[in-house]
Amino acid sequence: MTNLKIAVQKSGRLSEDSLTLLKECGISLNVGKDQLIAQASNFQLEVLYLRNSDIPQYVRDGIADIAIIGDNTEKEKKTGIVSVLDLGFSRCRLSIAVPRAVEFKDLSYLQGKKIATSYPNTLKDFLTEHAIEAEIHEISGSVEIAPNIGLSDAICDVVSTGSTLVKNGLKEVYKIFESQAILAANPNLETEKKDILDQLVFRIKAVLASKNSKYILLNTPEKVLDEVCALLPGMKSPTIMPLRQKGWVSVHSVVQENEFWEVIGKLKAVGAEGILIIPIEKMIL
Repeated sequence: MTNLKIAVQKSGRLSEDSLTLLKECGISLNVGKDQLIAQASNFQLEVLYLRNSDIPQYVRDGIADIAIIGDNTEKEKKTGIVSVLDLGFSRCRLSIAVPRAVEFKDLSYLQGKKIATSYPNTLKDFLTEHAIEAEIHEISGSVEIAPNIGLSDAICDVVSTGSTLVKNGLKEVYKIFESQAILAANPNLETEKKDILDQLVFRIKAVLASKNSKYILLNTPEKVLDEVCALLPGMKSPTIMPLRQKGWVSVHSVVQENEFWEVIGKLKAVGAEGILIIPIEKMIL
């Protein structure tokens, strides 16, 4: 039986989020301490635990078929693997940072400067795009200390909250691009593995859709039903059920997480009552 091999980060937040996603997709893994390979017991999937920076090359070379990686890593390695799906977690940004005391007005500050980074290819492309000549110092890890020890005038690094920059006396001055976790694949998968990937993508989309939505139930007078339905279009249209009390109905629908509080306020304003909000475990579109 053919298995689809997926590479995930060996340790760290991205690894945890990746394994949580697979679990939410109903995939059971037997994971032991320091285990490098895990076989799913109920899906044709084999998980390889690898160092993050090595994953794109392993996928390109066919050692792994697919991977969950940050798209910042994929852009840096330029291995030609294909992004299949944005996953929405492990969000960060690749940014330029300088010492707090520096007066940074625009990118011209970087002209002739030394910049430390773990993303030399991405930084080189960025500097070329903006016609900036600078000296790139490639560092693996702890890039933020480079200005303090006199190694560089600025850094180019991944930023999440920015707290590490603050601790090291730096400030973020320019965002190169935003990044998130993606599902990436070797572009030359055989047909059987493509079919397994399609099944996995179907499950992931159902999980992601449920995270962004809430199931909503409420009671409303029939006279304002049209206004309520306009606020709750749902996936196709709301479900309407009559209540025993004459002139009232129950409305069931779906509301987007990012619109939730605004919609609730409007529903209350038109006369909706008894509003219940329920998490959605999976949502098949």
